[in-house]
Amino acid sequence: MKIVEARLYRQWQPFADGPYTCRGQTEEGFDSCIVALSAEDGTVGWGEAAPLGAFYAEAFPEAMAAGIQRLLPKVIGLSATAPARLSDVLNEAMLGQPAVKSAIDMAAWDLASKLAGVSMADFLGGMSDGPIHLYRSVSQDDPATMAAKAMEFVERDYRRLQVKVGADPLEDVERMRAVRAAVPDNVPLYADANGGWLVEDALRFVDMTRDIDYRLEQPCMTHAENMQVARRCAKPMVLDEGVSGFQDLLAAHQDGIVSGVTLKIARIGGVTRTCLIRDAAIALGLSVTIEDTGGSTINTAATAQLMASTPVRNRAHTVDFMNWVTVQNAQDMPQTRDGMLLVPDGPGLGIRVDPALLGEPVFRTEG
Repeated sequence: MKIVEARLYRQWQPFADGPYTCRGQTEEGFDSCIVALSAEDGTVGWGEAAPLGAFYAEAFPEAMAAGIQRLLPKVIGLSATAPARLSDVLNEAMLGQPAVKSAIDMAAWDLASKLAGVSMADFLGGMSDGPIHLYRSVSQDDPATMAAKAMEFVERDYRRLQVKVGADPLEDVERMRAVRAAVPDNVPLYADANGGWLVEDALRFVDMTRDIDYRLEQPCMTHAENMQVARRCAKPMVLDEGVSGFQDLLAAHQDGIVSGVTLKIARIGGVTRTCLIRDAAIALGLSVTIEDTGGSTINTAATAQLMASTPVRNRAHTVDFMNWVTVQNAQDMPQTRDGMLLVPDGPGLGIRVDPALLGEPVFRTEG
């Protein structure tokens, strides 16, 4: 069974809760790229990727769309049942640029698992029954506003919160204290700097928050910087932007600075590479968060499938991007319940995409 057609769509996805601020930069929504791969029998696999603006990672929407258009002709004629080999072709055709490859790779896994008649989670090794906890990010703002937003999220059944820090450490301490005081003690908090601090800033923050229960996420950008912070910090450290591949994860583990890892599918380069690093993290005994840099329903379904195929004891939490934005791009994705992400039934991603809702493709190629 061969891939005979490939299409690219674009979708603007405004944030439902207003502008989102992270690392001092603000965005109004996601500019998503959606890929459809069709097999000879008419089966279609779907994938989605969206950067969080241009400041977060080495990707931005215009470049992502242009790169996808360059790569899609390469997949025509490839096996529709061998997504890992398709990933090899993408990597041979384009050096780096993981975000460009992500939606194509995701669509290939959706297509192959549909043709196999199983969910993507089962195709990736098997679904593990158990909860998939959701967290919500509290965007950078003044402490009182962040505390109010944190309480609102808890009232909306989110039971885990990520507090965006990474600015002035004194202000960040106040942000953290305000949120901690506003929500119940049993709500886990993550102080996420997205690599925005200097070592000095991170050290000041951890020294002044020793009495608060939280996990520290990606305080600085580089491995060497985070090692300095880890020597002074008694909190568990989760790495996100600092882990882009297996070697990054292994180095962090060998140096004893990482207790958990956050894997964003587009930042890593697709389902293929995300699963590789996920499985290594499991073998190393780390907690795992699988999410992405942006997207809506298609992307949330992929997140659910990847988390469902992760052993329960290694699961940290994830995000429900379909609820972060005002537009959807698929049906049959279950609504979240009691702060949990639910896995859709059916083969592949388990969702139905109506191409008519996406408008005309911005690019199409066939063989």
